Amino acid sequence: MCGIVGLFLKNPALRPDLGRHVSIMLAGMTDRGPDSAGIAVYHRPAAEGACKLTLFHPDPAHDWAALAAAIASAFGADVEAETRANHAVLVAGAEEGALRAWLAAQAPAVRVMGYGRLMEVYKEMGLPADVLRRHGIPEMAGTHAIGHTRMATESIVTTEHSHPFTAAADMCLVHNGSLSNHNRLRAFLQRRGERFETDNDSEVAARYFAWRMREGASLEEAMRAGLKDLDGFYTFAMGTREGFAVLRDGIACKPAVLAETDDWVAMASEYRAIADLPGVEDATIWEPKPAVVYTWKLN
Repeated sequence: MCGIVGLFLKNPALRPDLGRHVSIMLAGMTDRGPDSAGIAVYHRPAAEGACKLTLFHPDPAHDWAALAAAIASAFGADVEAETRANHAVLVAGAEEGALRAWLAAQAPAVRVMGYGRLMEVYKEMGLPADVLRRHGIPEMAGTHAIGHTRMATESIVTTEHSHPFTAAADMCLVHNGSLSNHNRLRAFLQRRGERFETDNDSEVAARYFAWRMREGASLEEAMRAGLKDLDGFYTFAMGTREGFAVLRDGIACKPAVLAETDDWVAMASEYRAIADLPGVEDATIWEPKPAVVYTWKLN
């Protein structure tokens, strides 16, 4: 049992308070997932020609400044590093794939949580409210965010096994449910060049959708293909640079609710995560239908 949330702000006037609103939503899902929490926030785009990586190291005293200096020297690029608890946001004037390869070779203890130009990903063991506070999420502005609270039922409780899972630039996924064919699908994707970091079934789903899109599918087409290829019970929320999407399996036994006003769209495992959003009394509220892809995009 886990809790997932998503918030997409259509009204720019609300965007300075994205972090505050989504933090209330995610903390509201604590009873569904007290073991760990994670969130992807879409804000502060990196400049053209630069990339943004969210990095994690288990030692909260890790020397991020030294790492930034080493990257600047290796790439001959401007590099900025901002520390947030045991994470750091690194913005570099370098090609993102080359930088990730350099990190894998030169700093293997550093884990890349998220990458692209817009997305930042923070996840850690512990109660959701504590994770959010340590990383300064309530103070963040932005356009949209997705989050997850985890009650570990199928794999070990670690930061690495926590959601969201990143599988492409500015794309990540959170998941409530269980896939029954993830080992077979993992092998299928590995034969096509996909690399995995955990044994979590949700990482398989994230990398499946990313693979589909790299093969030319749109987000909607990739998620519809998942209805055929992914066996099990699931509610997915996926964040992208352009917006976010929601999909439930054809049986839809996992709880989910959507709400929409002229100002925002929100998704959560339970209504209580949405109940404090501004103007919720005027929202259209419904249960997402089985096997229907819902998407919202920035204008």
